[in-house]
Amino acid sequence: MLNVDLHCHSYISDGVLAPAAVAARAKANGVDVWALTDHDEVGGIPEARAAAAQFGLKYVPGVEISITWAGETVHIVGLRIDETNEALIQGLALTRSGRERRAREISAQLAAVGIPDAYEGALKYVGNPDLISRTHFARYIIEIGACADIAGVFRNYLIEGRPGYVPHRWATLKDAVTWIRGAGGIAIVAHPGRYNFSDLAFDEFFAEFKQLGGAAIEVVTGSHTPDQYDYFAKVAKKYGFMASRGSDFHAPGESRTDLGTLPSLPDFVVPVWHDWRF
Repeated sequence: MLNVDLHCHSYISDGVLAPAAVAARAKANGVDVWALTDHDEVGGIPEARAAAAQFGLKYVPGVEISITWAGETVHIVGLRIDETNEALIQGLALTRSGRERRAREISAQLAAVGIPDAYEGALKYVGNPDLISRTHFARYIIEIGACADIAGVFRNYLIEGRPGYVPHRWATLKDAVTWIRGAGGIAIVAHPGRYNFSDLAFDEFFAEFKQLGGAAIEVVTGSHTPDQYDYFAKVAKKYGFMASRGSDFHAPGESRTDLGTLPSLPDFVVPVWHDWRF
C-alpha cells in the first residue's frame, strides 16, 4: 500500500524547512507519493519537484489557498496543478496582498498587551515576507517566553476574542476552485474538522463546493483527531467526494503529525489518487 502525504509546508509559506529538506524528510519517513502545498504560493514547486526526483518520490504539485466563506477562513488544497498557469499565479498574488497591513495590525495589538516589536520578530521566521502569518508571530511569542508552545499561543493570542486577532478577507470559494481547475488541478477541502460551521452551514458549504467542481475532502490529516477520520470519511461518502490524506506538517517538534506517519484512509472511501498514473 502506498504511503501518500498530500499536505505539508516549507519555508516558502509558514513551514521552517526548505522544500528539498521537506522532501528528504518525507523520503526518510517512508512516503511514496508526496505533495508540497504551501499557502497561497507555488514558488517552492521547482525545488520540491527536483528533490522528489532525486529521492525517488512520486511528486504531486500542489498549493493551499486561503478563502473566506460565511465569515470563516477556510483552506482549499489544489493538487496536480500546473504551477505556471497565469490565472492561478495572478489569483494567488491577489490573495497574498494585504498580509503586510494585517501583520502590522497584529503587531500593534500585541504591543498593547506587552509584546513589543512583534512585527520585526515575526519577520525573522518568514522565508517569504509576502506570506507573513499568525504562525510566524506565534514562533516569536514562544521565542520571547510569553508562551511555551504553539498550542499555548493559540489559546491566548491570535484567535478571535484574544489580542492579535485581525481577520483578513481572502479569496472566495468560487475563486479558489476556479483557479485550481483552470490550472488542471483537483480541488480539495483541507481539514474540514477545523471549521466552526453548524451542520446546516457545512451542508451548504459542501453543496456549493461540489457545484463548483470540488472533488474531495481531507479525511485523514494531522489537523484531525482520530475520531474525526471516520466521521469525515462518512461525510465524503455522503456527498460523493473522494478522500485525501496529508500530515499538514510544518516543522519538526512543532507539528502534531510528522510526514508519512498517519494511518491509512478508511477502506470504504475512494482515495483521491485512486486513478493517478505516475
